[in-house]
Amino acid sequence: MTVCIEQSVHESEVVVETKNHCDTNELVLNGDVVLPDQTVVGGDFDQPEVNAFGQSFRDYDVENERQKQVEECYRLNHIYQTYDYVKKMREEYKKLDKLEMSIWECCELLNEVVDESDPDLDEPQIEHLLQTAEAIRKDYPDEDWLHLTALIHDLGKVLLLPRFGELPQWAVVGDTHPLGCAFDDSIVHHKYFKENPDMNNPAYQTKNGIYTEGCGLENVMISWGHDDYMYLVAKENGSTLPEAGLFIIRYHSFYPLHRSGAYKHLMNEEDVKNLKWLQIFNKYDLYSKSKSRVDVEKVKPYYLSLINKYFPEKLRW
Repeated sequence: MTVCIEQSVHESEVVVETKNHCDTNELVLNGDVVLPDQTVVGGDFDQPEVNAFGQSFRDYDVENERQKQVEECYRLNHIYQTYDYVKKMREEYKKLDKLEMSIWECCELLNEVVDESDPDLDEPQIEHLLQTAEAIRKDYPDEDWLHLTALIHDLGKVLLLPRFGELPQWAVVGDTHPLGCAFDDSIVHHKYFKENPDMNNPAYQTKNGIYTEGCGLENVMISWGHDDYMYLVAKENGSTLPEAGLFIIRYHSFYPLHRSGAYKHLMNEEDVKNLKWLQIFNKYDLYSKSKSRVDVEKVKPYYLSLINKYFPEKLRW
Protein backbone atom coordinates (compact mmCIF):
# COMPACT_ATOMS: atom_id res chain seq x y z
CA MET A 1 0.00 0.00 0.00
CA THR A 2 1.19 3.51 -0.83
CA VAL A 3 -0.04 6.72 0.78
CA CYS A 4 0.58 10.44 0.62
CA ILE A 5 3.50 12.36 2.11
CA GLU A 6 5.16 15.60 1.17
CA GLN A 7 8.57 14.06 0.57
CA SER A 8 10.71 11.12 1.61
CA VAL A 9 11.97 11.64 5.13
CA HIS A 10 14.57 8.92 5.44
CA GLU A 11 17.51 10.69 3.88
CA SER A 12 20.80 10.18 5.66
CA GLU A 13 21.38 13.84 6.22
CA VAL A 14 19.82 15.52 9.25
CA VAL A 15 19.71 19.27 9.73
CA VAL A 16 21.76 19.52 12.89
CA GLU A 17 20.62 22.96 13.92
CA THR A 18 17.04 21.74 14.38
CA LYS A 19 17.99 19.19 17.03
CA ASN A 20 20.67 20.70 19.23
CA HIS A 21 19.85 19.11 22.57
CA CYS A 22 22.70 20.89 24.31
CA ASP A 23 21.09 24.29 23.79
CA THR A 24 20.67 26.12 27.08
CA ASN A 25 17.32 27.49 25.91
CA GLU A 26 15.68 24.06 25.86
CA LEU A 27 12.98 23.24 28.39
CA VAL A 28 12.75 19.86 30.12
CA LEU A 29 9.19 18.59 30.52
CA ASN A 30 8.26 15.79 32.91
CA GLY A 31 11.93 14.97 33.38
CA ASP A 32 12.26 13.04 30.11
CA VAL A 33 11.03 15.24 27.28
CA VAL A 34 13.06 18.20 26.03
CA LEU A 35 11.38 21.07 24.23
CA PRO A 36 13.64 22.51 21.51
CA ASP A 37 14.53 26.19 21.45
CA GLN A 38 11.61 27.97 19.81
CA THR A 39 13.99 29.77 17.47
CA VAL A 40 14.83 26.49 15.73
CA VAL A 41 11.47 24.70 15.96
CA GLY A 42 10.21 23.36 12.66
CA GLY A 43 13.38 22.36 10.86
CA ASP A 44 13.02 22.23 7.09
CA PHE A 45 9.28 21.58 7.12
CA ASP A 46 7.87 23.26 4.02
CA GLN A 47 4.51 24.67 5.05
CA PRO A 48 2.20 24.67 2.00
CA GLU A 49 0.06 27.67 1.13
CA VAL A 50 -3.05 25.70 0.12
CA ASN A 51 -4.79 22.48 1.09
CA ALA A 52 -5.68 19.45 -1.05
CA PHE A 53 -8.53 21.45 -2.60
CA GLY A 54 -6.36 24.44 -3.58
CA GLN A 55 -7.78 26.65 -0.81
CA SER A 56 -6.46 28.20 2.40
CA PHE A 57 -6.21 25.87 5.37
CA ARG A 58 -9.11 25.90 7.87
CA ASP A 59 -11.16 28.27 5.72
CA TYR A 60 -14.72 27.65 6.89
CA ASP A 61 -16.27 30.44 4.81
CA VAL A 62 -15.40 29.39 1.25
CA GLU A 63 -18.47 28.42 -0.79
CA ASN A 64 -18.45 24.84 -2.11
CA GLU A 65 -20.17 21.51 -1.52
CA ARG A 66 -17.41 20.28 0.80
CA GLN A 67 -17.87 23.30 3.04
CA LYS A 68 -21.63 22.75 3.25
CA GLN A 69 -20.94 19.26 4.56
CA VAL A 70 -18.40 20.60 7.04
CA GLU A 71 -20.78 23.29 8.31
CA GLU A 72 -23.59 20.81 8.78
CA CYS A 73 -21.28 18.64 10.88
CA TYR A 74 -20.49 21.60 13.13
CA ARG A 75 -24.15 22.64 13.34
CA LEU A 76 -25.12 19.25 14.73
CA ASN A 77 -22.06 19.18 16.99
CA HIS A 78 -22.91 22.51 18.56
CA ILE A 79 -26.54 21.54 19.12
CA TYR A 80 -26.09 18.07 20.58
CA GLN A 81 -22.75 18.19 22.43
CA THR A 82 -23.92 19.06 25.96
CA TYR A 83 -22.29 18.65 29.35
CA ASP A 84 -24.54 15.70 30.21
CA TYR A 85 -23.99 14.04 26.83
CA VAL A 86 -20.20 14.18 27.18
CA LYS A 87 -20.36 12.83 30.73
CA LYS A 88 -22.45 9.89 29.50
CA MET A 89 -20.12 9.13 26.60
CA ARG A 90 -17.01 9.20 28.78
CA GLU A 91 -18.60 6.75 31.20
CA GLU A 92 -19.70 4.43 28.39
CA TYR A 93 -16.46 4.35 26.42
CA LYS A 94 -14.15 4.20 29.42
CA LYS A 95 -15.35 0.60 29.80
CA LEU A 96 -13.17 -0.28 26.76
CA ASP A 97 -15.38 -3.28 26.03
CA LYS A 98 -15.71 -3.07 22.23
CA LEU A 99 -12.86 -5.37 21.18
CA GLU A 100 -9.14 -6.12 21.56
CA MET A 101 -6.59 -5.33 18.85
CA SER A 102 -3.13 -3.87 18.34
CA ILE A 103 -2.29 -0.28 17.49
CA TRP A 104 -1.30 -1.19 13.94
CA GLU A 105 -4.53 -3.11 13.39
CA CYS A 106 -6.38 0.03 14.40
CA CYS A 107 -4.28 2.10 11.96
CA GLU A 108 -5.40 -0.20 9.16
CA LEU A 109 -9.04 0.17 10.19
CA LEU A 110 -8.79 3.88 9.48
CA ASN A 111 -8.68 3.10 5.76
CA GLU A 112 -12.47 2.97 6.12
CA VAL A 113 -12.77 6.46 7.64
CA VAL A 114 -13.15 9.92 6.07
CA ASP A 115 -13.51 12.96 8.35
CA GLU A 116 -16.46 15.06 7.16
CA SER A 117 -15.53 17.97 9.45
CA ASP A 118 -12.14 18.55 7.79
CA PRO A 119 -12.19 21.26 5.09
CA ASP A 120 -8.62 20.39 4.05
CA LEU A 121 -8.70 16.63 3.49
CA ASP A 122 -10.98 13.97 2.03
CA GLU A 123 -8.49 11.08 1.91
CA PRO A 124 -8.59 7.98 4.16
CA GLN A 125 -7.22 8.83 7.58
CA ILE A 126 -4.28 6.39 7.44
CA GLU A 127 -2.74 8.69 4.83
CA HIS A 128 -2.93 11.70 7.13
CA LEU A 129 -1.46 9.74 10.06
CA LEU A 130 1.64 8.78 8.11
CA GLN A 131 1.99 12.22 6.53
CA THR A 132 2.08 13.81 9.98
CA ALA A 133 4.35 11.20 11.58
CA GLU A 134 6.88 11.21 8.76
CA ALA A 135 7.05 15.01 8.56
CA ILE A 136 7.77 15.18 12.31
CA ARG A 137 10.26 12.31 12.08
CA LYS A 138 12.28 14.30 9.58
CA ASP A 139 12.55 17.42 11.73
CA TYR A 140 12.71 15.70 15.15
CA PRO A 141 14.54 12.40 14.52
CA ASP A 142 15.37 11.86 18.20
CA GLU A 143 11.83 12.29 19.56
CA ASP A 144 10.47 8.82 18.81
CA TRP A 145 7.55 9.32 21.22
CA LEU A 146 6.43 12.27 19.08
CA HIS A 147 6.61 10.19 15.89
CA LEU A 148 4.34 7.58 17.47
CA THR A 149 2.02 10.21 18.92
CA ALA A 150 1.58 11.60 15.42
CA LEU A 151 0.83 8.14 14.04
CA ILE A 152 -1.89 7.36 16.59
CA HIS A 153 -3.38 10.78 17.36
CA ASP A 154 -6.48 10.23 15.19
CA LEU A 155 -7.08 6.53 15.86
CA GLY A 156 -10.12 7.43 17.95
CA LYS A 157 -11.96 8.10 14.69
CA VAL A 158 -12.74 4.38 14.61
CA LEU A 159 -15.75 5.46 16.68
CA LEU A 160 -17.38 6.05 13.28
CA LEU A 161 -17.25 2.32 12.50
CA PRO A 162 -20.04 -0.16 13.38
CA ARG A 163 -18.03 -2.28 15.80
CA PHE A 164 -17.34 0.84 17.91
CA GLY A 165 -20.91 2.09 17.98
CA GLU A 166 -21.00 3.84 14.58
CA LEU A 167 -21.31 7.25 16.20
CA PRO A 168 -22.36 10.17 13.98
CA GLN A 169 -19.64 12.44 12.60
CA TRP A 170 -20.59 15.28 14.95
CA ALA A 171 -19.82 13.03 17.94
CA VAL A 172 -16.38 11.98 16.68
CA VAL A 173 -14.63 14.63 14.57
CA GLY A 174 -14.19 18.40 14.38
CA ASP A 175 -12.72 20.97 16.76
CA THR A 176 -13.36 20.41 20.46
CA HIS A 177 -14.38 22.89 23.14
CA PRO A 178 -15.23 22.95 26.86
CA LEU A 179 -18.69 22.36 28.27
CA GLY A 180 -19.85 23.83 31.56
CA CYS A 181 -18.71 27.37 30.78
CA ALA A 182 -19.35 30.02 28.14
CA PHE A 183 -18.74 29.09 24.49
CA ASP A 184 -15.92 31.30 23.25
CA ASP A 185 -16.48 33.32 20.07
CA SER A 186 -13.39 31.73 18.47
CA ILE A 187 -15.15 28.35 18.15
CA VAL A 188 -15.88 27.51 14.51
CA HIS A 189 -19.52 28.18 13.50
CA HIS A 190 -20.26 29.59 16.94
CA LYS A 191 -23.72 30.76 15.84
CA TYR A 192 -25.18 27.26 16.15
CA PHE A 193 -24.68 27.13 19.92
CA LYS A 194 -27.89 29.12 20.33
CA GLU A 195 -29.77 25.82 19.93
CA ASN A 196 -27.67 23.95 22.50
CA PRO A 197 -29.68 23.06 25.65
CA ASP A 198 -26.74 24.10 27.84
CA MET A 199 -27.48 27.70 26.86
CA ASN A 200 -30.46 27.47 29.21
CA ASN A 201 -28.27 26.78 32.26
CA PRO A 202 -27.13 30.08 33.84
CA ALA A 203 -24.24 28.30 35.62
CA TYR A 204 -22.64 27.60 32.22
CA GLN A 205 -22.80 31.14 30.84
CA THR A 206 -19.81 32.78 32.54
CA LYS A 207 -16.13 32.71 31.59
CA ASN A 208 -15.26 30.20 34.34
CA GLY A 209 -18.66 28.52 34.48
CA ILE A 210 -18.54 25.62 36.94
CA TYR A 211 -14.72 25.68 37.02
CA THR A 212 -12.12 27.70 38.89
CA GLU A 213 -9.23 29.54 37.28
CA GLY A 214 -6.14 27.34 36.99
CA CYS A 215 -8.08 24.15 37.75
CA GLY A 216 -6.28 22.22 34.97
CA LEU A 217 -7.71 20.91 31.71
CA GLU A 218 -7.98 17.39 33.09
CA ASN A 219 -10.78 18.73 35.30
CA VAL A 220 -12.63 20.40 32.42
CA MET A 221 -15.35 18.60 30.44
CA ILE A 222 -14.31 18.81 26.78
CA SER A 223 -16.70 17.94 23.94
CA TRP A 224 -16.70 14.23 23.16
CA GLY A 225 -14.81 12.91 20.16
CA HIS A 226 -11.87 10.91 18.87
CA ASP A 227 -9.34 12.87 20.94
CA ASP A 228 -10.75 11.94 24.33
CA TYR A 229 -11.48 8.36 23.27
CA MET A 230 -7.93 7.68 22.10
CA TYR A 231 -6.60 9.31 25.27
CA LEU A 232 -8.73 6.93 27.34
CA VAL A 233 -7.50 3.95 25.30
CA ALA A 234 -3.85 4.94 25.78
CA LYS A 235 -4.17 5.81 29.45
CA GLU A 236 -6.25 2.82 30.53
CA ASN A 237 -4.07 0.36 28.61
CA GLY A 238 -0.94 1.56 30.40
CA SER A 239 0.86 3.38 27.58
CA THR A 240 4.30 4.64 28.57
CA LEU A 241 4.13 7.68 26.29
CA PRO A 242 5.26 10.82 28.15
CA GLU A 243 2.57 13.15 29.47
CA ALA A 244 3.26 15.54 26.60
CA GLY A 245 2.27 12.80 24.14
CA LEU A 246 -0.95 12.02 25.98
CA PHE A 247 -1.72 15.74 26.14
CA ILE A 248 -1.31 16.04 22.36
CA ILE A 249 -3.65 13.10 21.78
CA ARG A 250 -6.30 14.47 24.13
CA TYR A 251 -6.28 18.11 23.02
CA HIS A 252 -5.04 18.23 19.41
CA SER A 253 -8.53 19.22 18.19
CA PHE A 254 -8.89 21.92 20.87
CA TYR A 255 -8.25 24.71 18.36
CA PRO A 256 -9.90 27.45 20.44
CA LEU A 257 -7.06 26.91 22.92
CA HIS A 258 -3.94 26.21 20.88
CA ARG A 259 -4.85 28.38 17.88
CA SER A 260 -6.89 31.24 19.40
CA GLY A 261 -5.64 31.29 23.00
CA ALA A 262 -9.11 30.87 24.51
CA TYR A 263 -9.64 29.10 27.83
CA LYS A 264 -6.03 29.50 28.95
CA HIS A 265 -7.34 30.72 32.28
CA LEU A 266 -8.38 27.13 33.05
CA MET A 267 -4.90 25.69 32.49
CA ASN A 268 -2.49 24.72 35.26
CA GLU A 269 1.32 24.82 35.08
CA GLU A 270 1.61 21.33 33.60
CA ASP A 271 -0.87 22.24 30.85
CA VAL A 272 1.20 25.31 29.99
CA LYS A 273 4.32 23.18 29.54
CA ASN A 274 2.58 20.52 27.47
CA LEU A 275 0.87 23.12 25.29
CA LYS A 276 4.28 24.03 23.86
CA TRP A 277 4.62 20.53 22.41
CA LEU A 278 1.04 20.57 21.15
CA GLN A 279 1.69 23.78 19.25
CA ILE A 280 4.77 22.21 17.63
CA PHE A 281 2.73 19.15 16.71
CA ASN A 282 -0.18 21.15 15.32
CA LYS A 283 1.80 22.63 12.45
CA TYR A 284 2.55 19.15 11.16
CA ASP A 285 -0.95 17.86 11.88
CA LEU A 286 -2.53 20.70 9.90
CA TYR A 287 -0.09 21.35 7.07
CA SER A 288 1.14 17.85 6.16
CA LYS A 289 -2.06 17.09 4.23
CA SER A 290 -0.55 16.75 0.78
CA LYS A 291 -0.62 14.63 -2.37
CA SER A 292 2.93 13.19 -2.51
CA ARG A 293 3.65 9.55 -1.72
CA VAL A 294 5.32 7.27 0.82
CA ASP A 295 5.82 3.52 0.91
CA VAL A 296 3.93 2.16 3.92
CA GLU A 297 5.73 -1.19 3.92
CA LYS A 298 9.06 0.62 4.08
CA VAL A 299 8.18 2.64 7.18
CA LYS A 300 6.01 0.01 8.89
CA PRO A 301 8.86 -1.79 10.75
CA TYR A 302 9.96 1.48 12.36
CA TYR A 303 6.50 2.29 13.67
CA LEU A 304 5.94 -1.27 14.85
CA SER A 305 9.10 -0.94 16.94
CA LEU A 306 7.72 2.23 18.54
CA ILE A 307 4.36 0.61 19.21
CA ASN A 308 6.14 -2.27 20.97
CA LYS A 309 8.13 0.24 23.02
CA TYR A 310 5.22 2.33 24.26
CA PHE A 311 2.16 0.01 24.17
CA PRO A 312 1.19 -3.56 25.04
CA GLU A 313 0.75 -5.99 22.14
CA LYS A 314 -3.06 -5.95 22.40
CA LEU A 315 -5.20 -3.13 23.73
CA ARG A 316 -8.79 -2.97 24.95
CA TRP A 317 -10.86 -0.54 22.89
